[in-house]
Amino acid sequence: MTRIPSKAEILEWISQNPTQTSKRDIARAFGIKGAARIELKQLLRALAAEGHLEKRKKTYRDPETLPPVSVCEVVGPDADGDLSARPLEFHGSGPEPRIALVARDGDPALGAGERVLLRLTAVDGEDHAYEGRLIRRIGGGPDGGADGGPRTILGIFRSHSEGGRIVPIDKKQDLEWMIPEEATGGAQDGELVEARQSGPRNRMGLPRARVVARLGDPSQPRAVSLIAIHQHGIPDAFPAAVTQEAERAKPAGLSGREDLRGMPFVTIDPHDARDHDDACMAEPDTDPGNPGGHILWVAIADVAHYVRPGSALDAEALKRGNSTYFPDRVVPMLPDRLSGDLCSLHEDVPRACIAVRMVLDADGNKIAHRFVRGLMRSAASLHYEEVQAARDGTPSARTEPLMETVITPLYGAFEALRAARARRQPLDLELPERKIELDAEGRVASIAFRKRLDAHKMIEEFMILANVAAAEELITRRTPLLFRVHEEPTAEKLEALREVAQASGMTLAKGQVLQTRHLNALLAQAEATTFDELINMSTLRAMTQAYYSPENFGHFGLALRSYAHFTSPIRRYADLVVHRALVSAHGWGEGGLSAEEVAELEATAKHISETERRSMVAERDTNDRYLAAFLSERMGSEAVGRISGIQRFGLFVKLDETGADGLVPIGSISGEYWRHDAEAQTLTGSDSGLVLALGQKVTVRLAEATPETGGLVLQLLEIEGDPVAQGSGSRGRGSRRPGAGAPTRRKAVRAKAKADKTRKKVKRTRR
Repeated sequence: MTRIPSKAEILEWISQNPTQTSKRDIARAFGIKGAARIELKQLLRALAAEGHLEKRKKTYRDPETLPPVSVCEVVGPDADGDLSARPLEFHGSGPEPRIALVARDGDPALGAGERVLLRLTAVDGEDHAYEGRLIRRIGGGPDGGADGGPRTILGIFRSHSEGGRIVPIDKKQDLEWMIPEEATGGAQDGELVEARQSGPRNRMGLPRARVVARLGDPSQPRAVSLIAIHQHGIPDAFPAAVTQEAERAKPAGLSGREDLRGMPFVTIDPHDARDHDDACMAEPDTDPGNPGGHILWVAIADVAHYVRPGSALDAEALKRGNSTYFPDRVVPMLPDRLSGDLCSLHEDVPRACIAVRMVLDADGNKIAHRFVRGLMRSAASLHYEEVQAARDGTPSARTEPLMETVITPLYGAFEALRAARARRQPLDLELPERKIELDAEGRVASIAFRKRLDAHKMIEEFMILANVAAAEELITRRTPLLFRVHEEPTAEKLEALREVAQASGMTLAKGQVLQTRHLNALLAQAEATTFDELINMSTLRAMTQAYYSPENFGHFGLALRSYAHFTSPIRRYADLVVHRALVSAHGWGEGGLSAEEVAELEATAKHISETERRSMVAERDTNDRYLAAFLSERMGSEAVGRISGIQRFGLFVKLDETGADGLVPIGSISGEYWRHDAEAQTLTGSDSGLVLALGQKVTVRLAEATPETGGLVLQLLEIEGDPVAQGSGSRGRGSRRPGAGAPTRRKAVRAKAKADKTRKKVKRTRR
């Protein structure tokens, strides 16, 4: 009679032979044949039911171990610069085992977030459980899995008897994820969690995931930015080696620097600014050859002195790429010891800087500049409002002594630069910027428009000119650098803008090389009309996104041939690269651009352009969630806004008061069929002839607000003052109900004429 092995013997065999775990392998190992295979099958099923084994197709293995070939995600680098990996197919109840990546000659360079297929070898006596050798890369990043679905899920955990489900908080994802009982990680119902996909997704049923982090109560106000940080993979904790390196830094002395401490530099920032990385001063030019001219100084914190190439600080700064700003917190690029202390130009404290002295003529043209590495002392830390009040004739006790020597000369230089700007004609968009104000508990207290003072414009012009000087200096000295590039709009985007302008009764020059002055002429036509915000928004959408590059392609929006970021090295890695380039170009000693950095400039430019976009999306998503939380207490209230987007499934409305964007589902507008014209950006009712178009003024009712996702659903009540019939909500795009939503006869005729005009315009364009 064939002997059936015990459960312990089977588990021991599988642990020692991880590549031979099929039922056939186990039967062969123990000499099991014939009818005895049925008993073996029952025994394996019992082990799987008890959680000792996991069945994967026709094989069995210990769920606490990893298969010899496994799909993993690259993690790191750590403080020593080493990469590791985390398994994506681990189903055990304990912590995920750590995998040390062992690179071989010829292996490609890997980056954090990449998915790879690894051959794993278990090891003992190390701080990692496995060593992994690359078989092949299989793509990926923080947003995509092997089949195009997400690998990392952030959502609300909903428990049930067999584990739970995760409801994603990303409003673009509507697919729930199943969490087996052994993979919940102790998550409680309603808790915000981070989970990772476990194994490939099946065609049938919900995909499986494993909870890897519990993030707390999602209803807490300060969880909003935490959601964005985790969702977008923004590093928010400094490794110990980085913090220790920052803490060891000492203030720079005067050695090798020009002494600027006697000059009346001041910092001008928002009233709640924690750091001050730029200072300025101005004085009339006494050179007889430059009558009416100005001397303008801009001094920037010398971050390159403290953050050296190859250091732990540098690796972490590059990894982050930039600081990220949320209403309730900042995720900084550099530790506070630098960003809030040694690299912050605090009042009456000597600070290392790189400064540029610029000579302006009476018309605001820069006729000369000179860079120095210096030591300065800020005479005062001012904020925009008090500087503007002083300029307007009501100085405070702080600004009164600075009027003659500081504030008046600064505004004198600004007036000259403003005249030069008017001649240059950079793109002059006027889009209201809203600021979310939080109360002491972190809840939204108000949504306010940011005031745009001359003091803001003054500092902006000074920083732009300093950035231009940095780019020109490094070009002249033939030193590699990173340019800030903004290319002109594509022909397709320009044509779309032209169509919006024509539909609004305005014109945009055609048949000539586009310049910013042509767009400014369009913006001037729209000023003080009902189409003002629409034309500004449409012009902004027509623009390409700015990026960093070691090649100089100019800056279209600013109407500048050469432009580089120099003025914010505390919060942008690109500026740190420019500072290092200036150190190298002038031979100022240590802290310059290394040969390795020069060789990697293109890769660095691509990376920091991506981190910048990541931060922008995270900041926008956070604002959306705060706005949804704020509006969730106003359910059923009415608001006024304008149509800001048209899609086949509905229209987007930007609310005037808060700036929030909400969706009006097409099924909620009357019950007729709606024709979508993607080129003209319109929806036209088949029965009523009603045309929904960009820029129309609407009244809506707030129907739904979901703070977890930032989603708003609106109900359309009026268009340009005329009431709109309501759909049943169950009627689809193909449903018809004669007479539903029909406007007055005059409105119908006007709408039909507008639709006919749009169709003719589109027909001419297609020819």
